[in-house]
Amino acid sequence: MATALLLPLAIGVALLVDRLGEPPAWAHPVVGMGRYLGLFRLTRLAPAAGFIAGALAWLVGAAAVVGAAMAVEIGLWTALQPWASPGRLAAAALLLGLLLKPLLAWRMLADEVMAVDTALASSLDAGRARLARLVSRDTAALTETEVREAAIETLAENLNDSVIAPLFWFAIAGLPGAALYRFANTADAMWGYRDEREWCGKWAARADDLLSWLPARLSALLLWPPALGALRREAGRTPSPNSGWPMAAMALRLDVRLGKPGVYLLHATGQAAMAATLQAARRAARHAVIAAAALIAALAWALRMPP
Repeated sequence: MATALLLPLAIGVALLVDRLGEPPAWAHPVVGMGRYLGLFRLTRLAPAAGFIAGALAWLVGAAAVVGAAMAVEIGLWTALQPWASPGRLAAAALLLGLLLKPLLAWRMLADEVMAVDTALASSLDAGRARLARLVSRDTAALTETEVREAAIETLAENLNDSVIAPLFWFAIAGLPGAALYRFANTADAMWGYRDEREWCGKWAARADDLLSWLPARLSALLLWPPALGALRREAGRTPSPNSGWPMAAMALRLDVRLGKPGVYLLHATGQAAMAATLQAARRAARHAVIAAAALIAALAWALRMPP
């Protein structure tokens, strides 16, 4: 029964350690995932050949990531035997939390988004340049309002991708679950092109869609949008089956208009994003992280309680 507390305690440790920042690149598992994915040069292939090649490369990487995470977790359980005493349980939770931490990034996300607002206070060009570090869209012609909109969208989308979804899969499948999700999400970010290379990244994109489906909707609900019907309607305006949910929830929660020029517009009747809106978005996201941690820790505990 005591071991049911291991994952909930590890979640708390990971979020506390997250306040200290990120580990160095040489020790960061997500950086390692990116290096593996970067070994493959996606080219224009026939759809079937591209799909098979991309799927095989993804599966090899995913197997390596899950295998490594599983070996580490089994080694931790074997060495520390957390069921033996409260002290061993605490030590195991500390180490497991330290291992989980690099697979989520709340402080870095919040700091990077708020840095856009700080840069905008200097100049529009500085704000555009800072935003360009976070998004793939062309920022050169964005207005000040559009820069803020894009920063808020990034915060909402990555609230799921970088925090809530890794925690969710950790609760479901331990360290291997969180590691698999981060690999899938990184692969989609690096391979999910919509051009002649699309079929090479098709498997990666669909895998991320599948693993993000439930966490994205949980993220949206934890942002406490005022109307679920409006949330469902606005979320469907984006091309992605998942990212629109937390973005729409944030737009409705703040009563702000968000959009990507020429692609989608969320909560069209909302107000324009102002200087104070980013601060409000950060507060809403922080509250969602706290709620998610409590809810997901309870889920991890319930799943491991003996019948």
